[in-house]
Amino acid sequence: MEGIGARMINRIVLIVIDGLGIGPLPDAGEYGDAEANTLAHIADAVGGLSLPTMEALGLRHIAQVRGVNLTTQPSGGFGRLGFTSRGKDSVAGYWETNGVILRDRTPDFAGGIPAEVVDAIEQALGRKVIGTRVASMGFMLSEYGADHMASGAPIVWTDGGATCYIGAHESVIPQSQLQQQCREAWKVARKAFPLIRLVARPIAGEPGSFHPHGLRKDFIVEPPGVTMLDALNRAGQIVMGVGKVHDVFNGRSLTRHFPAATATEAFDETVGMLTKVPRGLIYTSLDLLPEDSVQAGAALEEFDRRLPDLFEKLRQGDVCIITSDHGRDMSKPEKRPTREYVPLLITGPKVAHGVDFGTHATAADLGQTIVEALQAERLPFGESFWQAIKP
Repeated sequence: MEGIGARMINRIVLIVIDGLGIGPLPDAGEYGDAEANTLAHIADAVGGLSLPTMEALGLRHIAQVRGVNLTTQPSGGFGRLGFTSRGKDSVAGYWETNGVILRDRTPDFAGGIPAEVVDAIEQALGRKVIGTRVASMGFMLSEYGADHMASGAPIVWTDGGATCYIGAHESVIPQSQLQQQCREAWKVARKAFPLIRLVARPIAGEPGSFHPHGLRKDFIVEPPGVTMLDALNRAGQIVMGVGKVHDVFNGRSLTRHFPAATATEAFDETVGMLTKVPRGLIYTSLDLLPEDSVQAGAALEEFDRRLPDLFEKLRQGDVCIITSDHGRDMSKPEKRPTREYVPLLITGPKVAHGVDFGTHATAADLGQTIVEALQAERLPFGESFWQAIKP
C-alpha cells in the first residue's frame, strides 16, 4: 500500500443509486426475494433500456438487461457487490459499504408499526396518525392521502424494517415544522422501541397525484463501529456528502454536506464539486428511482445521458465509482427494498479498463478499497481490490 494512493489517486467520486439491484443474493429467499432483479425487470417493463454510458463501462458483463449490449472493450471496470449484514435497507447497505457489518437481525416491523411506537409518535406530534402499516410510499399516499388532507393526521408507514416514515402535505404541516416534530418523535419513539431510523417525508400535490416533495430528513442511530468516513477524516482527507449521506452517518466525519431535494440537484452538486474540491471523497446519494417502472426507466436513461458531463471533468488522479445500496424490484406488488446484488462500475483517467472485479460477498470490500486508494487506515472488515483497479 505504501505510496500507491499518494502517487496516483487524489480524489474519488462515489455515487450510490438507491435501490438499483441486479439480481438476488444467495439468501434472498429468506427475505421473500428469490426472484428479485430490479434493473432487469425495469428494462423488461419498458421494452428495453438505452444506457450507452454504463454499457460502455461493462454493465452487460454483470447484468442481463434488455437493451444493454455486451462491450468487447469496456472503458471501465465492472463487478458485483453483495451484502452479509442482516436487513436490506439503506442503513444496512450504506453501513456495510463503509465497513460496518450488522451481524444480528434487528427488531423489525414486518407486522406493522407496534402500538408503543405509534403512541410515542402521536405524543411527540401532538396529533393522531393514520396508516401504521407495511407498504410502499406510493401505496400509502394513494390510500391515505385524501384522509390526511381532510383530517390533518400524518401518514405513518414502514418498509418492514425498523424504520418509520412520517409523511405530511406541506399545506398541513410545513416542511421545517415536520422535520422538527419528527426530531422529537425520534427521541421519544426510540425509547419505546429499538428503532433504527425515522424519516420525515414532506409531500405535495392533489388527491390522486400526491408525490414526495422537498427535503426528506432521516434520523438514524450512530454506526456502531469505525466507518470509511471516519478513517478518511482521520487521514486528513476532505469528505463531502451529497443527499442523504449526512443523515445515514449522523453527520459523523463529514467535512461538509449538501442536502438535495431531487436526484437532479444531487447530480448537479456532484458535478459542480469537481471544480471546487481538490482531493478526498465526494460521496453522493441519488434517490433516482420512483416506484413506477416507466418513470424509473426514464430516470435511469437520463442519468446515463448525463454521466459524460461528470466524466469529462475527471482529471488525472480521479476515480468515479457507481454502485447501489440494495434492490427495489418494482415488479413486486409491495415495491419495497429487495435483497439483491448491486452493480460496481469504476472508471477514471488512470483506472485500468476492461477489468472484471468479480463478485464480492460483502460491500465492505469497496470501503476497504477506497481507504487504501486514499491512504487511510485499514478498516476492521473488508478486503481491498485496489490492486485490480490501478493501471
